[in-house]
Amino acid sequence: MLPSPFAVTAPPLAAEKFRDPATTAKGEPRASVALRGLDTLWFNTGTLCNLSCATCYIESSPTNDALAYLTLAEMTAYLDEIAREGLPTREIGFTGGEPFMNREAPAMIALALDRGFEVLVLTNAMRPMRRFEAALLALPRERLTMRVSLDHYTKLVHEAERGVGTWDIAIDGLRWLSANGFRIAIAGRHLGTESDADARGGYAALFAGLGLPEPDLVLFPEMDAAADVPEISTACWGILGVSLDSIMCASSRMVVRRKGAAAPAVLACTLLAYDPQFELSATLAEAARPVPLNHPHCARFCVLGGASCSG
Repeated sequence: MLPSPFAVTAPPLAAEKFRDPATTAKGEPRASVALRGLDTLWFNTGTLCNLSCATCYIESSPTNDALAYLTLAEMTAYLDEIAREGLPTREIGFTGGEPFMNREAPAMIALALDRGFEVLVLTNAMRPMRRFEAALLALPRERLTMRVSLDHYTKLVHEAERGVGTWDIAIDGLRWLSANGFRIAIAGRHLGTESDADARGGYAALFAGLGLPEPDLVLFPEMDAAADVPEISTACWGILGVSLDSIMCASSRMVVRRKGAAAPAVLACTLLAYDPQFELSATLAEAARPVPLNHPHCARFCVLGGASCSG
């Protein structure tokens, strides 16, 4: 596959950065984020995907099973913990990989809805999702959002990232979701040469041309752990005018099951599945400790990018 059209343009990351969880390379106290309350719990259903995108932050592909398929029983245990501990969890999110590669995904979604949660499913709306049409149509949809990855509002750029032939299948999936009354959101990006307003206008024009209602749109910043980015010290909150409560790890955690592991684990973040310092515990209660922002994604995506994966 050719280089991604969304590749980050920046010098290489300085080797001395993001080494010490307590202190930045400049010797300043590193910022950390306390969990103010578990608003969103993510379940990574597994890293397998039907696509191999050029810049997948979690390196999903048809062969990457580093995160194994999570089971319905394992998910149920965490929902039981939420109920038992009286946690303030509002939303359950499903991510991957492509969640629908996991055959238990529809049952997991159904369980989360049955327990009364808002549910957000990240999907590419392609063949893995479509094989479960009957199961999806049986779900109540008032609290269900399907967030479809459409990397750009043009076929050319989308396929430069996702591969030739992916656009038409994704658009067909969007049409199916819309025709069947699902609440849709779009996860998109914009090129380095485009403004946020230009990108939003492009997506609006796309959906108008398709004759589909304009969905909610989330434009995510690009990530590249090898590209230079400032570290976030405790002084940065006041300098940047950013609230700690707006950072993703202040309100969410993610459950994964690593290949070969005896049990699932709770991670600080949806973005950092492979860095052991962000694996917090086996239970939600033990995962409530503060998280040092000791990774380039913390800076580029969450603090400077102002982004969150939650709905």
